[in-house]
Amino acid sequence: MIKQIVLAAALATVPVMAVAQNPQGAQGGAASGLATGAVGGAIVGGPVGAVVGGVGGTVVGAIIGDNTPRFRTYVVEQRRPSYAYAEPVVVGATLPRQGVTYYEVPREYGATEYRYTVVNDRAVLDPATGRIVQVIE
Repeated sequence: MIKQIVLAAALATVPVMAVAQNPQGAQGGAASGLATGAVGGAIVGGPVGAVVGGVGGTVVGAIIGDNTPRFRTYVVEQRRPSYAYAEPVVVGATLPRQGVTYYEVPREYGATEYRYTVVNDRAVLDPATGRIVQVIE
């Protein structure tokens, strides 16, 4: 009985930790949950991460996990010009319609529904709306 209460208490705190630490959708939420609460944390953290990521953070299906550093390397190797933007480069920022050049995301990075550009020397993803949905760090 005590084990069940302890497990329930632990699982109750995992969604908050997963949301606060990782706005990268289901996979990011599962990873955060797993790190903070073993298997139960991964089970709870995944769906929470998916909901939060899809609503206020990185859109589910964007470049995540092992693809992120590889994609960052790809962008650097492409030597795309950087657009100078006076505002903070953050998720949700809307880029101007003119002056920004966008490029296709190669299929191997798993986010072909997005395009990317380089803003203030940082790669960002956009679903063809002008609104940043992911900043590749």
